[in-house]
Amino acid sequence: MQRVVIFGATSTIAQAVAQVHAHRGDCLHLVARNFEKLARVAHLVRHTNVTTQVADFSHVHNNETIVKKAISARGGIDTVLIAHGDLGDQRASEQSFQEAAAILETNFVSVVSLLIPLANYLEAAGRGRLGVITSVAGDRGRPRNYTYGAAKGALNIYLQGLRTRLYPVGVSVTTLKLGPVDTPMTRNHHKHVLFGKPDAVARSIVSAMDSGCNESYIPSFWRAIMPVVKNTPERLFQRFPFLAGR
Repeated sequence: MQRVVIFGATSTIAQAVAQVHAHRGDCLHLVARNFEKLARVAHLVRHTNVTTQVADFSHVHNNETIVKKAISARGGIDTVLIAHGDLGDQRASEQSFQEAAAILETNFVSVVSLLIPLANYLEAAGRGRLGVITSVAGDRGRPRNYTYGAAKGALNIYLQGLRTRLYPVGVSVTTLKLGPVDTPMTRNHHKHVLFGKPDAVARSIVSAMDSGCNESYIPSFWRAIMPVVKNTPERLFQRFPFLAGR
């Protein structure tokens, strides 16, 4: 039985991850900003030992205190998933620095503000698993989502360094590179065969973190697709709307 903390626990994917852990009998501590949504998620996993905490990660200077409260609530933690994020409005971010900054803050800065105290705790404990949901969008900038992708790309690099730092003490750091998933966050996107399903994605997330792998593309077929996207020369890339277009 593990003590599992999920930050951003009310997202569709995080809810599904919580249910996987609940079915295994793990203890859960769920952290999110909306009390009503958080209560609904807690009800879904009521058959296990579950506690909740209301917190708004956008107040980044408070996040160290938020992490300390989460650790205290369970008397320590074994596994942590950071699952919060937001696509934002790409076109608005091209016209407004305020919108661009909000996307960068949500998807990179606020995550780092959680990672620093979490990493320090796990490093001192000398054990644990840390997983962070990023995106395939962070592998290459494309007009459709390059502000969001830049935040996720920066997060991927940050996690590489953190993983190497924590490796000697036995703490695993798993970068979870998700492709698009059929959730409310992508409700305005045309759905196609490459969209993942929340329950299957959740099982893959838990499996990747259990194995302690460094990076996991989810669904797994993105591991074959993304090298093509990343390595296509720029001049050629720009000529193919299905790769580079909005």
